Amino acid sequence: MRSGLNWSADAEQSLKEVPFFVRPAVRRRVESMAQECQLDFIDSAFYAEARAKFEKR
Repeated sequence: MRSGLNWSADAEQSLKEVPFFVRPAVRRRVESMAQECQLDFIDSAFYAEARAKFEKR
């Protein structure tokens, strides 16, 4: 199931550094955060910001 959000090559590469067994959950969480911010494109800066936010939890 695709969300319709586009990812930059750098953001996709960063996502590939996440262990495969949690990668789908991380993708969903980052995409959810992007949708909350009304974004339709995820770049490496937004990815890093989103990861930093939910890693603090």
